[in-house]
Amino acid sequence: MTIDKKILKSECKDYIGLTLSSLLYAFAFTFFLMPYEIVTGGVAGIAVIVYYATGFPNSYTYFLINAALLIMALKILGIKFLIKTVFVTFMLSFLLWLMKEIAPVDAEGHMIKILGEGQDFMSLLIGCMMTGTALGLTFLFNGSTGGTDIIAASVNKYKDVSLGTVLIFVDFIIIGSCLFIPQFGTFLERMTMVVFGFCTMIIENFMLDYIMNRQRQSVQFMIFSKHYQDIAKALAEQTEHTMTILDGHGWFSGKEMKVIVLMAKKSESVMIFRIIKIIDPNAFVSQSAVIGVYGEGFDTIKVKTPKNAQQIIQQTE
Repeated sequence: MTIDKKILKSECKDYIGLTLSSLLYAFAFTFFLMPYEIVTGGVAGIAVIVYYATGFPNSYTYFLINAALLIMALKILGIKFLIKTVFVTFMLSFLLWLMKEIAPVDAEGHMIKILGEGQDFMSLLIGCMMTGTALGLTFLFNGSTGGTDIIAASVNKYKDVSLGTVLIFVDFIIIGSCLFIPQFGTFLERMTMVVFGFCTMIIENFMLDYIMNRQRQSVQFMIFSKHYQDIAKALAEQTEHTMTILDGHGWFSGKEMKVIVLMAKKSESVMIFRIIKIIDPNAFVSQSAVIGVYGEGFDTIKVKTPKNAQQIIQQTE
């Protein structure tokens, strides 16, 4: 397969994934969160707060903030991220409208609570698990839903801070500010709104980090085999990973042997085991989870170095 075809296949996979994740988000938000009037954070939350505090139309606030964040995304995250974010924004807007149109309503025009009365928290739990999963899938397919997602992706690019952690911090400020706006009702009503908002924030961002970390988790293989050359060649061709060959010495046998050390994504484990078994069913293999892998093909090291780093290194030599 040529490079152009690989890129086209990858891009098509991303857009199909973004469409399905948007569908999941729109379904969960419309059928589980909206009927129970559960508040969320993000730019939509900021727009509502600004409207109640100043009277400035929330639609204008929503547009201006998203426009500013999209400009930031173009500069920091690149044109591909921006295009996919715009795609998700329009797709999600359409799907939210569509779900609202097909959602069941009662005789008075109110949305029907599909879990029944008094099931606010259960609906919150189910809905936020689904929306959090949808957000995680959106990031995995190199996009975002816009708004505060752009802030999270920008911070994550330069700092070793999870997307969920950034979103929790931002949403904590947004939702917490509802407590100080009298227009949201009595103090008790505002407290209830804030508590439910914090629950949505925690559950959504937990699911977001779970999805992201599960896909990014890396493992280390140590492969002991007489056919190490054939295994190494097949692994290099099939996985496009480099590996290290170590010199080993059997304690009981006293024989010299070679050990293949390979770092890979956890999702590649089945393919790697299959290759090893085909070439040498009697190979001895050790697989272990690692906290982090940094370098080409994996994560980048996101720490700052002092400007005089070279001088410090020279002084220690």
